[in-house]
Amino acid sequence: MKKTFRVSAGLAEFKKNFFISIDDIVFGEAAGSVFYGPGEDEILSDLEKARYFLEGADLKSVGIFEEIEKLDINRVSKAAVSGLALNYISRIESVYPWQIMHLDEPSRIRTSFTVSLDDPDEMYAQIKTSPYPLIKVKLGGDGDEHLVEKLTNISGKLFRVDANGGWTPETAEKMVHYLDRLDMELVEQPTGLDYINEWKYIKGRSKINFIIDEGLHTIDDYRQYSDYIDGVNIKMAKTGGILPAIKIAEQARRDKLKVMLGCMVESSVALSQAVYMASLAKYYDFDGPLLLKDRIADGIDFNLEKISVDEDIIGGPRVKKEFLDVANY
Repeated sequence: MKKTFRVSAGLAEFKKNFFISIDDIVFGEAAGSVFYGPGEDEILSDLEKARYFLEGADLKSVGIFEEIEKLDINRVSKAAVSGLALNYISRIESVYPWQIMHLDEPSRIRTSFTVSLDDPDEMYAQIKTSPYPLIKVKLGGDGDEHLVEKLTNISGKLFRVDANGGWTPETAEKMVHYLDRLDMELVEQPTGLDYINEWKYIKGRSKINFIIDEGLHTIDDYRQYSDYIDGVNIKMAKTGGILPAIKIAEQARRDKLKVMLGCMVESSVALSQAVYMASLAKYYDFDGPLLLKDRIADGIDFNLEKISVDEDIIGGPRVKKEFLDVANY
């Protein structure tokens, strides 16, 4: 990673993801969370289970995504298997991956760039000098009020906040008052799930959208929490891949809720499924590859906040040879 990444749950200086491939041509990536798991051993064990499944599966059938959804493995590993299968079908059928899922072509994607928890003055300096016009600010630590006060001095940037459940209801209500003074789109996970039924009260008359992140894995989770939220943040590593992610997004849209697509700290291989379903979302938090030291794969391009897919994205992002050489050593 380019720098230490801090949220209210802890910090990380290094990220280890796991790649799976078919003949080093098409790829999937398992990108777990260093804070919430699963651990490396569980990911590897479940990817090995998935290997036996794939050896006997019909990889040419779109029905495979329903089968992957039913696999008894963790969702991070499922997401990797789902991405691999989608990219494989795309390659052998010579069609774009989003067409397989009957989705519109991804376009006009603008990602936020995350500034992680740090000393408030250091965070302010990073935000002020950042070339990105859309900034996601990690809060939930000491000095939140001080930082937000300083951010009122910055013009020309649009802000989002992610508290990662780090606020009490009382703190969240107070912070909404401060955040209303900024050009603020949304707040992710203002409190833990124990207080989600209070979000409407905490928000009051504020126009800031409250978005659920932690705790949203399945369509059943969505149904449990949908009455209390303004929108959802859907991540492949939490849902287990593109099919359950689409189910949540489509239901949220039917319910007139906002849809945000997010990611872990991951390369464009893991990110690709979220990019493929970008037509279903309003907000995008796709900066995972930007937080890494190296660009591991080609096929998805970043021009500051603007994201586009290559015309030759059929078969998914292509891992660069120097990283394949290391992986196969």
